[in-house]
Amino acid sequence: MELIYPPYLAPLYPLPNVDTPEVEIKRGEEIFPVVEPNGLVIGRMSRSYAHSGCMVLHPVIHLHLINRKGELYLQKRSMKKNLLPGYWDTAVGGHISYGEAVLEALYREASEELGLTEFNPVPVMAYTFQNPREKEIAAVFAAIGDFEPVPDRDEVDEGRWFSFKEIRSMIGKDVLTPNFESEFLKIYKQLQALL
Repeated sequence: MELIYPPYLAPLYPLPNVDTPEVEIKRGEEIFPVVEPNGLVIGRMSRSYAHSGCMVLHPVIHLHLINRKGELYLQKRSMKKNLLPGYWDTAVGGHISYGEAVLEALYREASEELGLTEFNPVPVMAYTFQNPREKEIAAVFAAIGDFEPVPDRDEVDEGRWFSFKEIRSMIGKDVLTPNFESEFLKIYKQLQALL
């Protein structure tokens, strides 16, 4: 998945109308691209609007880390998070900021969350995911190597390597994020094929 930005600053969502004046963005708030399923950027919106239940499609990245033993690294979401604190999740996941390319966001998030800067991402798939708060298109990647992740304690409570068998035994037990569970089941065979 690639993002195709217009040659001008895309309009701010929600679009103004008779009842709703133009939106003001709070200083320092993150801005995400609004996209069509094919990656065409048609607007921009604040993080708060993206998570307000507006169901406006915006892009995210996910990175699955696999070590040479065939284990998958998962992060335990910080208890400070307002969404699914304490649940195990994809090694790296995050929103793409307005103006960023997909790979640029992938490397930024991997550096911020786990201190990883050197890895070779392999594209796995892109798909749309929706929950009651938001609608995302996820660009999913995997990387294989002898990584030594160093979790950022503001983002992640802990991280560790799990065998594929361990992860499969955790599905449906309310310890993995629903997004991770559904994604893992979609790409399980593709991840194993990379070993």
